[in-house]
This record gives sequence, C-alpha cells and structure tokens, in this order.
Amino acid sequence: MSIRERLSGNEAIATAMRQINPDVVAAFPITPSTEIPQYFSSYVANDKVDSVFVPVESEHSAMSATIGASAAGARAMTATSSCGLAYMWEMLYVAASDRLPLALALVNRALSGPININCDHSDAMGARDAGWIQLFSENNQEAYDNMVMAFRISEHPDVRLPIMVCQDGFIISHGVENIELLEDDVVKNFVGEYRPEHYLLNASEPLAIGPYANPPYVMEAKRANLQALENSKKVMLDVAADFERISGRKYSFFESYRMEDADYAMVIMGSAAGTGKDAVDALRSMGIRAGLIKVRMFRPFPASQIAEALKNVKVVACMDRTESFNTVTGPLGADVRCALYDAGIHAKFVNYVYGLGGRDVTVASLTSVYEDMMKIAADGTVGQTYRYLSLKG
Repeated sequence: MSIRERLSGNEAIATAMRQINPDVVAAFPITPSTEIPQYFSSYVANDKVDSVFVPVESEHSAMSATIGASAAGARAMTATSSCGLAYMWEMLYVAASDRLPLALALVNRALSGPININCDHSDAMGARDAGWIQLFSENNQEAYDNMVMAFRISEHPDVRLPIMVCQDGFIISHGVENIELLEDDVVKNFVGEYRPEHYLLNASEPLAIGPYANPPYVMEAKRANLQALENSKKVMLDVAADFERISGRKYSFFESYRMEDADYAMVIMGSAAGTGKDAVDALRSMGIRAGLIKVRMFRPFPASQIAEALKNVKVVACMDRTESFNTVTGPLGADVRCALYDAGIHAKFVNYVYGLGGRDVTVASLTSVYEDMMKIAADGTVGQTYRYLSLKG
C-alpha cells in the first residue's frame, strides 16, 4: 500500500536513498542540493540506514570517494548542483569509463557566471557527453520514482554505468507537493541486493580499475561505453514495467501529452513540462491541436522513438533551458533536429532558449511559443530558428 506524504523534492530523493540503503554516501554541500546529504546524514546518525556517510572537503572529493567505494564493490551515491558538478568534471568521465554503477542526485542550477543560484540545465547539459545515463524529473513524484529505479538500471550487467537523476533547483527541490511513497520493504525488494561481478576487494580476483590506456584501447573503451548506453534503453523499459507493477505509475523514455492528433508540438524537459501541459490544455479548449513531448531519458537519447512521436506534426518547438553558445541550437534542440532529419521528417522546426538563471516560465510564455508555431505553419517560413523566450527589452 502506498504512503501519502507531503515532501519537497530534496526530501523525496533523500527518502528514496534511505529506502535503497546504499553502502556509502559521500557528499559536499552546495545550494540547492545541500538538504539531500543533510537529511541522509540524519538517517545515518539515527541508525535508520546501514550506510557509511563520508563528509569530504570538495565536490571533486565527493565523486572521487563515490568512485572508490563503487570500485571496491559498494553501492555508492552522492548529490550535487551547478558548480559542484563542474568541480567533479574530471571524475565524471572516470566513473563512466570505469563502468561503475553509482548514482548522483543532481539538483539543476545555473553555472556561473554571472553568479546565480537558481534553476537552469547548464550543469547537466555540460555533462551530457560524459557517458552517464541522465533522467530528468517533472515533479517531486518523478524525482522519487526515478531515484528508486536508478540502481536497477545502472547495475544491470548489460549496462554497468553511472546514472544521474535530475530535478530542477528550488522549483522541485524546495517546493513541497503531495507524493505517494512506496513502503520500505517494497523498495528494498524492488532494488535488490548489489552483487558486483568484478570489484577491488575481491581477494580471489586481483584487478586494476582505471589503468592508463594506450592508443590501441581507448576507442574500444569508448565504443563499449556507447554500447552500454544503447543497452540501457531496453533495461530502462524493463525496469519501468516492473516499477509500474508495484506503484501503478507508468514511465518510458518520454511522455506524450495530447499528441494523438497534434499539429503543433513542444519538446521540453523538467518542471516546465507541467506548465507546458497547462498551455496545451488551454489551447485544446479553443480547438487548437497542440501537444507536448516531455523528455525523461535524455542520455541515452531516444532519437528514433521521438521522431516517431513527431512524424505527423506541422511544427516542432524545442525548448532548451541552457545556452550552448554555438549560435545555432541548444543541446536538446540539436538532438531532436538530428532525430527528425535521420527519420526523413520535414516538419518546420524552431528552437527556444528559456528559463535561464531562474527566469519565470509561465503558461502565457509557453502559449506564445504555440502562437509562434501557428504563424510558422500559416506563413510556411520559420524565420529565425534559434530564439530567446521572454527576453527583456
């Protein structure tokens, strides 16, 4: 039986961590993720988990300690935000190339500068090519659910990769919502015991983890990492199906919202997807065939599945909560456009940068995107394909 609670996103993540009961959690505080290790350290102090909590001197050390614990054969986790993730940068690539199934709770916050502590996706987008699995959450419930599913995906023998569970800073992390928790024993049975096949503390199998790779081996290692990401797609679907059986909540690579006959489709990630759904509902009430794709699994990117979902629309608007500074497109926009091109889909396409540094995202602002799409369909021309939404002046 589910447990009804009112929790912030950070509390929801910490609760999932308590139920998972990892062997090691190493962390260093940074706003707005600080509450996650704070809550978890209280669980350790009050004997609610069997975990070892490692307070370290920096985020680089937090990821290093998490990597060391995972390499030793422990189920290991950490949490961070923004510049903390940037400080981990070197070690993110090490975790993926060493094929370590550790988990990171990322509370999305703008990278400086200018100095800002509010939400955008610049931290996660900067790490998108590090070889990790990345799941994005629309709300507190999804943040909790994604974390409960994380280790089942990352620890699968066909995957064995680190996983990043993302939630929008302050909007989700500090916003309190109604949430349905699973019972502790249900989560324990769902996640299962971690039994690594190869690990440093296995005295019967001496091995090295993370050795220097000469040129003849580096490309093969990267190709193996890529294959593991490809394998994670099927694993994610299988885990989501098992999760639906215990929770009643259904997940996939993305959510299609009112896309059955949509002429105009928005592709978006994170908390703003809920605002986008309200805009779609308002437009539908006026007879406008609007729809929305909310991406949940950003890495690996489900290109063919998204192209299939968009194959009948007239105009696509892709929403990036970050700036790539290539003057052409954002990271989500680039992936969606590539998916459409490879599938031979010729829908009109426009890419928006929105919500940087915590800029408000309203129903009215997202409705204006659909209005732009309708103008594009009527005129037959896109004009400027890369635009900023709600820019002052």
